[in-house]
Amino acid sequence: MKRVTAIIRPEKLGDVKAALTSMGHAGLTVSEVKGHGIQKGVTQQWRGQEYTIDLLPKIEITAVVNDADVTDVVESIVAAARTDRIGDGKIFVTPVEQVIRIRTGESGSEAI
Repeated sequence: MKRVTAIIRPEKLGDVKAALTSMGHAGLTVSEVKGHGIQKGVTQQWRGQEYTIDLLPKIEITAVVNDADVTDVVESIVAAARTDRIGDGKIFVTPVEQVIRIRTGESGSEAI
């Protein structure tokens, strides 16, 4: 099993969620986060004053999937979240040793 964590633009959440749900991956955790990558934030003007926002709002989506589904899930997230502009986000794939469903006690793939 793998944990797929995607940091995406907030406006792309609906598209990514729909893409994953259509693949049968309904189990998601979604968090509002802030951060920056190579763009280092944005500079804007308001009433003649220039100000910098260095921590931009992002959405973090986490899903645990079977090893066989990782490539499809990652490709689906990339297709749904891409705008071809700086700040589209990142995807991290990490191993998961064990999953246990608290309600039933099921573990492993049955618990996903």
